Amino acid sequence: MKQIRNLIEKRDENLERNFKEKLNDETFRSIVNKLKIDQKELYKHTSSIENSTIELEHCMKCKGLEECKNEVNGYCNLPEVDGESITFSYKACRYKKKDIERNKYKENLNLFDMPKVLQEAKIKDIYTDDNSRTEAIKYILKYLENYKKEEMKGLYLHGNFGTGKTYLIAALFNELAKKGEKSAIIYFPEFLRTLKASFKNSDPEEATFSTKYEYIKTVPFLLIDDIGAENVTAWGRDEILGTLLQYRANENLPTFFTSNLNIEELENNLAVTKDKSDKVKARRIIERVKLLTNDIEIIGKNRR
Repeated sequence: MKQIRNLIEKRDENLERNFKEKLNDETFRSIVNKLKIDQKELYKHTSSIENSTIELEHCMKCKGLEECKNEVNGYCNLPEVDGESITFSYKACRYKKKDIERNKYKENLNLFDMPKVLQEAKIKDIYTDDNSRTEAIKYILKYLENYKKEEMKGLYLHGNFGTGKTYLIAALFNELAKKGEKSAIIYFPEFLRTLKASFKNSDPEEATFSTKYEYIKTVPFLLIDDIGAENVTAWGRDEILGTLLQYRANENLPTFFTSNLNIEELENNLAVTKDKSDKVKARRIIERVKLLTNDIEIIGKNRR
């Protein structure tokens, strides 16, 4: 028993000696001085506080996020008192705080099964060396300038694959996001699949059918991407798309589309399901699309 007690006392002495040696470092000392807690508790965390010292000294010399040498870019792992113990948590540096603030607008754009790179889409990066894009670009710039002053339709933007149709609308939505406007982009074929899956899913951690659908139905700005590429079913066409577009038309909610099909081709595509052809219901969808949008075509070089 005495031997165990001696080992404990020896360990405590070593902890205290090591801690006091580290106090010779000015940065280490400044961190410790802010921690109002029993010194014996500090002794236990000497090594972790030393790591915080190294990270803090990195921050003092750092000139930007690209130069960050810390374990987590833009953050410093610092100690704080929690009751009678010490905990460590990551605190954003001044550069990271600016970066977070600068990119806060991205929270206003919700992407459903779409690449995150669309959150970086910018009007200034849109290439203008293709005359087929001129009409669409002009409309987007006009929309951005006037959408609050006058009632403006969305776009049915169609054309061949890889001409940047989705990027154009994403750039517009990002500019709207900076103005505080909320929007969503859905990849329509996958959205239908996940919507159907969520209808059957009882997992409380997963968004339910009604939650997903209600959000898309009511979001202030919506892009339905690649419409016409889905497997057409009566459920997807009539219960989901038809009801969605009817609501958005009634509430005058701006709605945009991209497609590889023109309006006539889309109507023909929507008319045929696995079981039968129904031109009347397809025509009803198309009338809602026309009510919500202006039709612009982009036929250009595939840039992918």
